[in-house]
Amino acid sequence: MPDFLPHHSVPYPFPRDLTIPQFILDSDTHPLRPSRLANSKWLVDDMSGRAYGIEEIRERVERLARGIRERWGVRPGDVACLYSANDLDYPIVIWALHRLGAIVSCANPSYTHSELEYQLKATSSKLLFTSSASLPTALKAASSAALFAPSNIIVFSPVLPPRSPAECFPASVQTEQGEFATVQSLIDRGWDLVQNYVEPRGEIIGDSIAFLSFSSGTTGLPKAIAIAHRNLIANVLQVAMHERATERGLRDEDRFALPGDACMGVLPMYHIYGLVMNLHFVLFCGMTLVVCPKFNFQNMLASIVRHHITHLYIVPPQVVMLVNNPITKQYDLGHVRFAMVGAAPLSKEVTEKFKAMFPRMRMGQGYGMTETCTIVSKFLFQQESVNGSAGLLIPDTIARIVKEDGSVADYGEPGELWVKGPQMALCYANNKKATEETFLPEGWVRTGDEALMTKEGNLFVVDRLKEILKVNGYQVAPAELEGHLIVHPYVQDAGVVGILDEYKGEVPLGFVVLEPSVAKRVHSSPSELEKVKSELKKWVADNKVRYKHLYGGVEFVEAVPKNPSGKILRRLLRDQAREIVSRRAEREQTKARL
Repeated sequence: MPDFLPHHSVPYPFPRDLTIPQFILDSDTHPLRPSRLANSKWLVDDMSGRAYGIEEIRERVERLARGIRERWGVRPGDVACLYSANDLDYPIVIWALHRLGAIVSCANPSYTHSELEYQLKATSSKLLFTSSASLPTALKAASSAALFAPSNIIVFSPVLPPRSPAECFPASVQTEQGEFATVQSLIDRGWDLVQNYVEPRGEIIGDSIAFLSFSSGTTGLPKAIAIAHRNLIANVLQVAMHERATERGLRDEDRFALPGDACMGVLPMYHIYGLVMNLHFVLFCGMTLVVCPKFNFQNMLASIVRHHITHLYIVPPQVVMLVNNPITKQYDLGHVRFAMVGAAPLSKEVTEKFKAMFPRMRMGQGYGMTETCTIVSKFLFQQESVNGSAGLLIPDTIARIVKEDGSVADYGEPGELWVKGPQMALCYANNKKATEETFLPEGWVRTGDEALMTKEGNLFVVDRLKEILKVNGYQVAPAELEGHLIVHPYVQDAGVVGILDEYKGEVPLGFVVLEPSVAKRVHSSPSELEKVKSELKKWVADNKVRYKHLYGGVEFVEAVPKNPSGKILRRLLRDQAREIVSRRAEREQTKARL
């Protein structure tokens, strides 16, 4: 059986001679770039309404690059970490660093100090950009990592809400821990500086690393994925081609992006989905991006109405809210004409309800991962999406389904999904073994997901072969939680698997083998049992980001099943987990009857 080809298979020349800001900011014309309203805003702050047009963006990027260069001497190949919620200046910082040839590593702003410390060390970050809210954690991580002094930390926004225009852009942020430069102070300094750096250029400058984005890959702890400038640029152009963005002859209702369209920027920009699609692709398509620092469901509904949002990039939990929360009906969302759901599967039942609620909205799912610099497949805007499908392969993307025996699957046969295309990331940085397991010869990337392809070209992701859990669309490595549980003095061994959750997709459930003395206490007293369970859940909650918490609970077992080499037999743990979920459901039904 030959490899599966995209519905649009005409080769397209993806540029290798541009960096991301050169591609996004320096040229207003491209054959696949939809037209934009004259003087339209590119970025708008959701709550304040403050906005940047292209000229202001270019100036802020340039002045910030000069300010960073003068103070820290940043050069090509240096790494800077961004540890912040969405901010109007978040992309400004990214593009300024790219102008200098630096590499950007975006971190989850909910990370604990130990998780951030791990990322700072893994990337050898030289600078750390953070928000006022995240500053205490950032300081603790930087101190623990012993990487750099507080003078290498830059704050996005003031500590307190501004009471006057002057306070919107303080020259520095003063805290108990010291005084910190702000992004605005560096931009202000940049106005007084002449050009003090040479922007990297050349025929293959696009091959240089733009991002070190973290993912758990198919197994184990988070790994730094090296994403080149050309990977992101290619994915933006591939999706534009897929959406027939500038094709002549289309009716307005069939055109993906129209002048004046606006998109909700509620996805976190540190996440590959938000970074590539919700930020760079949206701006490339001529839309205004409304930047939301933090997700709040009712605020999102109000913002959709206030900014006349036409496009939504969202995740399954947000769709569940739109469908199930009665306040949705209080808002007129009839102007929304596009919604893409990604980062985790959406059930057929919820999809049907969502489509029924918004019949004029074109909606469907897509599939991708950090290792593929986001999109591999997605529904086509001009066609009715197939319920449960992750859509069609985007242009210049090839898929292969590999069965357990190593043979290549035919249509309708499940197996592990392999993909290749110009958007594939380069490797796992400084991790040869993991790279060889996932990034295969001839450009193939093993996704670790079980999938099948229909004769109509629809990709269905049916299960995950890899160990990684998807909680609210975020990757959770069981090995990370297991390693953390095992160092607790109560724990002798541990295994973690996911259980289904209607809202979060799946949540971690911990199987724990207790130390003999603790096990004896637990067996002798129900209250002691609950006390120890609570202690272990708190142990995780106090040290891990929220989506890694043991929402599925803790179960005590005599032993964690393993093979002769010591590898956890997760299939057996999943079987036990299903039995536990079933017993819980039965207990709930009994309570309801009583």
